[in-house]
Amino acid sequence: MPRTDYDCFTKLILARHPCVLIPTFEEAHALEVVRTVAGERQMHALMWTVTTGLQDAMVRDDAIIADTAHPAGALAHLCKHTPSRTLVIMLDLAGHLKDERTLRSLRELLSKLAAVESTLVLIDPSDEIPSSIRAAATRMDLSLPGTEELTQIVKSTLREMHNRRAVDVQLIRGDFDAIVQNLSGLSRSQARQAVIETVSDDQRIDASDLKRIIEFKKRALRGVGVLEPVETFITLDQIGGLANLKKWLRLRENALSEEAIAFGIEPPRGVLMLGVQGAGKSLSAKAVATAWKRPLVRMDVGALFDRYIGESEKRLREALRQAAMMSPVILWIDEIEKAFASAAAQSVDGGLSKRMFGTLLTWMQEHTKPVFLIATANDVSALPPELLRKGRFDEIFFIDLPAADARHQIWAIHLQKRDRDPGLFDLDELTRESEGYNGAEIEQATKSSIYDSFSRNTLLSTQMIVQALRASPPLSVTMAEKVNALREWAVGRCVMAD
Repeated sequence: MPRTDYDCFTKLILARHPCVLIPTFEEAHALEVVRTVAGERQMHALMWTVTTGLQDAMVRDDAIIADTAHPAGALAHLCKHTPSRTLVIMLDLAGHLKDERTLRSLRELLSKLAAVESTLVLIDPSDEIPSSIRAAATRMDLSLPGTEELTQIVKSTLREMHNRRAVDVQLIRGDFDAIVQNLSGLSRSQARQAVIETVSDDQRIDASDLKRIIEFKKRALRGVGVLEPVETFITLDQIGGLANLKKWLRLRENALSEEAIAFGIEPPRGVLMLGVQGAGKSLSAKAVATAWKRPLVRMDVGALFDRYIGESEKRLREALRQAAMMSPVILWIDEIEKAFASAAAQSVDGGLSKRMFGTLLTWMQEHTKPVFLIATANDVSALPPELLRKGRFDEIFFIDLPAADARHQIWAIHLQKRDRDPGLFDLDELTRESEGYNGAEIEQATKSSIYDSFSRNTLLSTQMIVQALRASPPLSVTMAEKVNALREWAVGRCVMAD
């Protein structure tokens, strides 16, 4: 098992930190780390919970020290009998620190522990502790399980399930590795539960269960922080045109894998997709996740901003840290210009946008985890110039209005998607009539004509679709000046997606 958490905790103990705060829901793993290090360092270990009081942390069912069930009583006992070379573990103490007597006792204990080479270890789901304690506490964030540990979790879970009832495992090495990779970002208990849920209904696991693993991960992460799991069923083949973008993405399809990294390939860092509204930027982001068999999470930029000073930057850092822990993953920032618009102009928010934009740029430059960033933008003028500098993204693609060949594909895709045979329609005429229309507008015309067909109780025809097109002028006409300016700007500055 990787030694990351054990080594980190050992260093804190050797440095004689009086208090280590481990905010986590993975209590069992945190206790294993503390107990293991206590054994290796030949230290005593005491553990307190509100239900049992103080007792030896290394011996099961050991005698409980009298009058220590209340936290203040436990802390008072420790103050009087300050143990030498001892790790004092207290579970879920944060909620009790509103009591002044408990808080005072804790502060007195911390002042004594360092002198006797002992450390108080607070293991708690919450990191909300009083500032007087926070100043003396050193926070330690547990790492999520890596590939090696996740591999062992999957194998041991399948073995345990098989011992109870036979499990049919039909996985080749590549399928097994894909399942392990897509469990990244989950805690140890969540990874185990994902395997159990996947297998339990039919006592079988095969390549098709990768989808169920990804779905479990989306549910587990939904509502956590500002990262939102996104459903991804669309494929690159379901998007018309964008030949250059598709080729670029397919060449890098497996570049986030461990095999690629071992081969000497640096994981691709991301792309910026600029272009006309409705041209397919968001669809492309979703299709990449499907093609690469990686989870897609969208950053909710609106949820980043907080009225309290420092909280917005904290939320952004936490979101980026969470994305790194979930790697390999695809991180999508939709309409990125809205999040950092003020960073491109004179500050109107006290410099908040500039600080947050700086945090994002630093992360883009320095992060080492396989997180592939897809940023989409409609308004180039609102983007900070630093974002467009070479090296920020692997490539900057411009998604223009679809050309004739692309429109022909788009019509066929949307008709087929709605159970209409494209061969029964004059796609050449539809292609000519839809010049200047984007993909979203073509889709809307298809939908509108089907409503018309249903209401009139007639078969859908080419002419009905043409009428729906003509009834709704495209964005390239209603906002001609802005669209033309954007298209002219892109020439020579971006790689054309098609």
